[in-house]
Amino acid sequence: MAGADVVHRQYLSELFVQHHAWLCLRLRRMLDSEQSAEDVASETFLQLLASPNVVPIRDPRALLTTIAQRLVYERWRRRDQERDYLESLAQEAETPFASAESHAATLQILDRLDRRLDRLPAKIKSTFVLSRRGGLTYPEIAAQLGISRRSVSDYMDQAETCCRRACLE
Repeated sequence: MAGADVVHRQYLSELFVQHHAWLCLRLRRMLDSEQSAEDVASETFLQLLASPNVVPIRDPRALLTTIAQRLVYERWRRRDQERDYLESLAQEAETPFASAESHAATLQILDRLDRRLDRLPAKIKSTFVLSRRGGLTYPEIAAQLGISRRSVSDYMDQAETCCRRACLE
């Protein structure tokens, strides 16, 4: 297996040299800073490095774009969660009845939701995030992810069930 690891690393090193600058440029259009784009590009290659697949990639830019977009969506989701939580804290601070226990319970529920959503397959998570955070309709999600409308509906059902379970724990 060690020989395969060396071949895999060499192959990915070549991909990095060939496509890193292109990926950073593409990500700069989506993200707020050059450093964020470089961070996501690096995370993209790290995910490829961690994968056991040594087979040459047929269309590296398509794969890199898909991985990078998933990472960007994850960043946006976490940013939105943080913003929503801070807004809810600000609203609770205005209410004299908010307690430390209430804050702790809210944090626990958010943490459970986050962990549950992280365990979902990538397409289900992407579908849920595009619907709830992106505000996209089911047909728009289907077109963007290249899946059927029925799959979007099934994925949303699975994600919502996951969220309900996290809230009931």
